[in-house]
Amino acid sequence: MNSELNLGYLDDVTLAGPADIVASDVAEIIQGGSALGLSLNTEKCELIAHHDFALQDPVLQQFKRVDIGAATLLGAPLFSGTSLDEAWLTRCDDLARATDRLRLLSAQDALILLRSSFSAPRVLHLLRCSPSVSHPSLQRLTRS
Repeated sequence: MNSELNLGYLDDVTLAGPADIVASDVAEIIQGGSALGLSLNTEKCELIAHHDFALQDPVLQQFKRVDIGAATLLGAPLFSGTSLDEAWLTRCDDLARATDRLRLLSAQDALILLRSSFSAPRVLHLLRCSPSVSHPSLQRLTRS
């Protein structure tokens, strides 16, 4: 792959860079996959770009267009915008619901459950993988 960014995890591949180089890498994936009896499902493929980005490659034109503000990678929003706002809103709501219910348990049991489930790992995932610095929802977490 010649793209500036090329990541693979199980059956997910992420490519980033100039459109012509990404298109070339996608063509290579299609060709290599067909030699193995595999095919690229373009209905599941996404193209993350500004809404006014002009695209020439016919294969990339088949990909679902995703605006940058709504882009996620393996469940983590990539940029500030609607996707990140929705992710933080969901996490805060989940934690608020969990803390209300955890008050019914002993402190030690509640701590163990909070650390291992009830969205605490998802909050850490968002903090580690998304641009969350100074996000307004972090204020809500500190008040909970």
